[in-house]
Amino acid sequence: MTTTSQEQPTGAQPLRTAFDDYVNRLRGGEVGALPGLAGLLVLVIVFTILTGSKFTNAFNFANLILQGAGITVLAMGLVFVLLLGEIDLSAGFAGGVTAGVLGILMTNHGWPWVPALVTALLCGTLIGVLIGVLCANLGIPSFVVTLAAFMGFQGLLLLETGAGGTIAYRNDAILAIMNKNMPVWLGWLLAVLVVAAFAGLGLWRQVGRTRAGLPAASIQVWAVKSAAFAVVLLAATAYLSKERSRNVFLASLKGVPIVVPIVGALLVGLTFLLTRTAWGRHVYAVGGNAEAARRAGINVAWVRISCFMMCSTLAVVGGVLLASRTNSVNPNTGGTLTLLYAVGAAVIGGTSLFGGRGRVLDAILGASVVTVIDNGMTLLNQPQGRVYIITGVVLLLAASVDAISRRRAAASGRV
Repeated sequence: MTTTSQEQPTGAQPLRTAFDDYVNRLRGGEVGALPGLAGLLVLVIVFTILTGSKFTNAFNFANLILQGAGITVLAMGLVFVLLLGEIDLSAGFAGGVTAGVLGILMTNHGWPWVPALVTALLCGTLIGVLIGVLCANLGIPSFVVTLAAFMGFQGLLLLETGAGGTIAYRNDAILAIMNKNMPVWLGWLLAVLVVAAFAGLGLWRQVGRTRAGLPAASIQVWAVKSAAFAVVLLAATAYLSKERSRNVFLASLKGVPIVVPIVGALLVGLTFLLTRTAWGRHVYAVGGNAEAARRAGINVAWVRISCFMMCSTLAVVGGVLLASRTNSVNPNTGGTLTLLYAVGAAVIGGTSLFGGRGRVLDAILGASVVTVIDNGMTLLNQPQGRVYIITGVVLLLAASVDAISRRRAAASGRV
């Protein structure tokens, strides 16, 4: 009598079985984030060889995080819309307009930052409701609705910034998000807590599935995943904890940027929403087959509206991060290039343009690829035109991999 991989208590076989299962999924078209991860690794190696310490030093590492934070959050919101097979071309300028609302309330009217931020978030949610109703209830294609909103918000942002061309941010709490670092001890504490939580939740999930008689990964797989996560996170924390100021006598610059735990909290919360709630399962169902979801009793219109609401609300956060980094809102905040980078980040990270497949984590991975390209090419003193060309080629490759993987998955009966 043979035993299954879950029943084998010791030995390397369970880990080998998990690896074989992963390879089989790849062959069946379930590539997930592997192309994006491989592309990121290749880019890091190439730019490290070409630029040396200019790319790998701690100062530039922190700069990469700050450079990609706004695009990452915008891409997180776009993941929800892309999961439906839709698009939101207005997300970038929606973030710029609502960041302008925040700046006007704080700077011109003296509001405290908390109620001002809440008001800006509500404005973003309202934008999502309007776009969602036009798409879901009236049946207007999302491309048309959001293109119109794109042009409208661009004009509104020009009116907000006025003759001066900027809306200044002077609130210390908002400015600190993208311009300050946590104390070194706090960065280490959070890193250790996150590692412990990741390992603990993974073990708890595995034990729960085993007790319920459901397929579960072996303890070796859990150990490898937990160890890999710990190595990456603790190594990044150690690197960011180094002194990276170019003149330590003027100011010390070390510690994890404040924006990192904010993006991390969004990643955890939004991932939970998509994977552990009925609403999240409905999003995947509607993106996979809207008619089948409707027949199953899912309120398809509400799911579509709520995804546009999520996208526009997260666009507010992305817009605030962009404005916090530059200390102001200007007519280009969240502009055309930012939006294209955000859409590209979601797709490059592994979210399907055809709907039904993707994760919030894809936004972080894809934004890392886009940011590394921009940063590395700048360090090489390459013209911006070449940056656009390379980014476009990478996006096209990601979309091609997505199309091919879906075709392979269909052929293998996985979709």
